[in-house]
Amino acid sequence: MAGSEENQDVIAAILEDHRTMEDLFRRMRSVEEDRAAALKEFSALLIAHGEAEETEVYGALKRFKDVDNEEVDHGTEEHEEGNEALLALLEVDEVGSDEWDERLEKLVEAVTHHLDEEERTILNGAREGVPDARRAELGAAFLKERARQLDSDCGSVENVRKVVRG
Repeated sequence: MAGSEENQDVIAAILEDHRTMEDLFRRMRSVEEDRAAALKEFSALLIAHGEAEETEVYGALKRFKDVDNEEVDHGTEEHEEGNEALLALLEVDEVGSDEWDERLEKLVEAVTHHLDEEERTILNGAREGVPDARRAELGAAFLKERARQLDSDCGSVENVRKVVRG
């Protein structure tokens, strides 16, 4: 992660993860890459990122007038859709099979839609209406929870099942 945890603006931290996810999608689609390794990295990042957003960021952002609370709630729904698509892909036995490729595209579609919408609605509102100092506090909290999730093997298929099925 670029920058120190203490000073990382929450918007920059979230955007950095979004760009990493997009890069991992490219790696998962490429036959020249280790697609299974890219999926493992993606799975951990998606779960850690979403859980950290929901526990540390979304609730705090709802208190600011420039952030649309309905969009924040919708973001949580989209996390659930992305997690379900991730689980469907993780449960395919053969990486690169037709079924794997089909489920990968559903995952890409769900997550890309969410990233785009979150950046346009929630993050732009936060950029306008949340003071820099508060964004830095939220960034530190987000990164701390994200790291805790990553340390707990949050991307394992067993944990993704727990996240999806509650």
